[in-house]
Amino acid sequence: MTDLPITTPVPESPDAHCPLDWSAIDTVLLDMDGTLLDLHFDNYFWLEHLPKRYAEHHKLDYSQAREKLHTQIKAYEGTLQWYCLDHWSELVQMDIPSLKREIKQKIKVRPHTEHFLSFLKAQKKKVILVTNAHRSGLEIKLEVTKIDQHLDVVVSSHDYQIPKEAPEFWLQLHASERFNPARTLFVDDTPRIVAKAREFGIAHLVCITHPDSQQEPRPACDQDFVYIEDFDKIIPTTAT
Repeated sequence: MTDLPITTPVPESPDAHCPLDWSAIDTVLLDMDGTLLDLHFDNYFWLEHLPKRYAEHHKLDYSQAREKLHTQIKAYEGTLQWYCLDHWSELVQMDIPSLKREIKQKIKVRPHTEHFLSFLKAQKKKVILVTNAHRSGLEIKLEVTKIDQHLDVVVSSHDYQIPKEAPEFWLQLHASERFNPARTLFVDDTPRIVAKAREFGIAHLVCITHPDSQQEPRPACDQDFVYIEDFDKIIPTTAT
């Protein structure tokens, strides 16, 4: 990936075509999978690639392997274990990071991500990646996309040993980064996590409705959030 172009800073005034008042935002917290990156990689890995390799490794029928893994995945949803690659490596008795590398060519940034990161840099916002991704999986994605060079801080929930779904995560993040919730934007593709950020007091909330490029956009489900398919909807027209 080439270096992102730097756009000319624009006046931070409300834009009739932009649902955010960027003059009221100092810090931007960004999710990774389904927000900056296409969720198709993760969905394909867990729903197709892993079941196939699991069936081969354990000499099982593919449909049987997929059903077994699906049941296990649902059982841990929303917990730190759900995101922990060490946990899954032990559970399936396979090296999950190595299996992810087998299909790393599917790791892609979402539409307008580069333009959005360029805009944030030009506006001198503090940009923090806030992800539930395990560090070993995060390393692969940063290696492929190089998006970390445009971020000020990279935080994994595994650093705090608690997922973003928990109120304690936000307390620890705030204690570490000292951002002002009233002047902070949080963008994520999971409504329940955006709701947790709202409960903590983060004032500006955006939910991505089209995290997986191979699936249909999701409907809006909470009118307190700004819903967008892609980042171009929250970049002021004067910055395009």
